[in-house]
Amino acid sequence: MRLLAAVLATVLIASPALARPIHIVALGDSLTSGWLVPRNQAYPAQLQRALRKRGYDIVVKNAGVPGDTARRALWRFDMAIDPGTDFCIVEFGINDRRAHASLKTVKARVAEIVRSLRARRIEVLVLGLGGLKFDKLAAAHGALSLDFTLPPHKYRARDGAHFNARGYALLVKRLLPSVAMLIRQLPGKSQH
Repeated sequence: MRLLAAVLATVLIASPALARPIHIVALGDSLTSGWLVPRNQAYPAQLQRALRKRGYDIVVKNAGVPGDTARRALWRFDMAIDPGTDFCIVEFGINDRRAHASLKTVKARVAEIVRSLRARRIEVLVLGLGGLKFDKLAAAHGALSLDFTLPPHKYRARDGAHFNARGYALLVKRLLPSVAMLIRQLPGKSQH
């Protein structure tokens, strides 16, 4: 009886130590980093809070860089994507287009990011903002996609282009079902 109690106590004590939080990387440009809002109001921080509120043990890393492009993201890929990343939300394209990259080139660059993530067995959600749509690209690589257009005015930062905290809250509300679905697909991670 004492042996059984000791074994049960060891299992109960060891289990939390063996459990690892779910790691998400939000890889993108200024719309990911949270340009013109405090970092804790950008969508990665709001997403982490929303998921924790729903009972998930989760860490969302903000790997957004203002002014970044999908091309430059390929150069910083290894630094941005930590070992142990479970899935990644990829948001690029607007700055590439502003730098006069064709839509075909933008999609090729985003596809390369998605392929690199999938090669590491990382689940992917491709986020299309500013009218960009990546649904076919994502589906071709076994990834999810979400296209989101922010309403004008009260959800925009003072420059009229970026999101304010309320705009990010709307984005997080739209992201939650897709993110929860990806979490449920992770091996041994169906916490909810």
